[in-house]
Amino acid sequence: MAFAKTTPILRIFDERKAKEFYIAFLGFRIDWEHRFDDALPLYMQISMSGCVLHLSEHHGDCCPGSAVRIETDQLEEFHRQLSGKCYPYAKPDIQHMPWGSRDLTVVDPFGNRLTFTDAVSTRESEN
Repeated sequence: MAFAKTTPILRIFDERKAKEFYIAFLGFRIDWEHRFDDALPLYMQISMSGCVLHLSEHHGDCCPGSAVRIETDQLEEFHRQLSGKCYPYAKPDIQHMPWGSRDLTVVDPFGNRLTFTDAVSTRESEN
């Protein structure tokens, strides 16, 4: 039995704020957008490198206030990029966690928490 990659769905309430946060601030790109009609809620896929997220304005798709962990082997570089941007609602910093990882957590405008981490699985083997 095999399983493929997981794609989290995060609830959003405002397309403009979502794009300001995920695209302009974090650096994701929009892969595609879907609406059943111009007046209906947005569902879109965004990605950055190997990380894929779905964002949905549909009330039944998911709950606001979710949390996801996103592994990266470039945490310091990502932190430098975010620090250089003029996003007034977040100034994340790298935290050293007691279990050995370093985490950078940001909360989107809808209460979803994204933790970028250099968890053990992202590190090169020391053997």
